[in-house]
Amino acid sequence: MSQKERKPRTRKETGQQKTPNITLTKVEPKTDNQAKAFNAFFRGKNLLLHGLPGTGKTFLAMYLALSEIENQRYEHVTVIRSAVPTRDMGFMPGNQQEKARVYEAPYEGVAVELYGRGDAYSILKNKNLISFSTTSFIRGITLNNCVIIVDESQNMSYHELSSIITRMGEHSKLIICGDVRQDDLSNPRFKEVSGLREIMSILKRMGKVDCIEFGVDDIIRSDFVKDFIIAKDDYERKKREFFEERDEARASDEKVYT
Repeated sequence: MSQKERKPRTRKETGQQKTPNITLTKVEPKTDNQAKAFNAFFRGKNLLLHGLPGTGKTFLAMYLALSEIENQRYEHVTVIRSAVPTRDMGFMPGNQQEKARVYEAPYEGVAVELYGRGDAYSILKNKNLISFSTTSFIRGITLNNCVIIVDESQNMSYHELSSIITRMGEHSKLIICGDVRQDDLSNPRFKEVSGLREIMSILKRMGKVDCIEFGVDDIIRSDFVKDFIIAKDDYERKKREFFEERDEARASDEKVYT
C-alpha cells in the first residue's frame, strides 16, 4: 500500500489514552453562523472563521479542535499564532519560548473555561494533546494527525500563512481565525503587509474549506462590545464618506482652475 493510500491511525487505534482526568464541557452554537461552523467542521471541512471581534472565533476553534481529541479522531491540537504586539513593549527577557508564552495565555484561558478547572491547559500540554507555536518555529515540520488552529491570522504575511498551510500532513484539519480589520502587521513600525486577504481568496477557490463570515449579529462577548462595534463602524463609515466627499470637491475645484 502506498504512503498516500495508507490511512494514518487515530489515537484510539494507536492505544493512546483519552484526555486524562478532565472532561470537555459540551458547547452549543449560539448564532446561525456558529451553527454553520459546527456543521461544516463535523462534516469534515476545514474552516476559515473571519469577522468581527467578540464573535467567539478563537473559543469556537478551540472547542471544535478539542472535541476531535475527546472523540479520539485526532491525536493533537497545534495552535499557531504570530508574535506581533499591538504596541512596542520593548525588550522582553527570556528565551524564545518564554517570550512566546505571552501569546499563549488566551488559549490557556479558553481551556480553563472549556474544562472547568485551572490546570486544564497544563494537563493537555503534559499529555502532548495540545501545543503552541509562533510562526517562527514551523519551518521544516510536517503536522500529521492533528487539528491546526491558525489564530490572529491577519497579523501574518502571505508567506507565513502559505508556510503554515503547506505544513499540513496526512489526516490533519485546519481552522484559520482572523479579521482583516484588526491588522497590526501594516503598522508603520512593522512595515509589512497582511497576507490574509490573498489567502482568503485562494481558500475560497478550494472545495475543502468553508469560509464563514461573522458579523454584528454574531457578537456574543457582551452587549457593550456589540454596541461599541456598531457605533465604531458607523463613525468610521461617516469619516470615510467625509474624506471621500472632500477629495471629490478638491478634484472638482482643480478642474475648474486648470
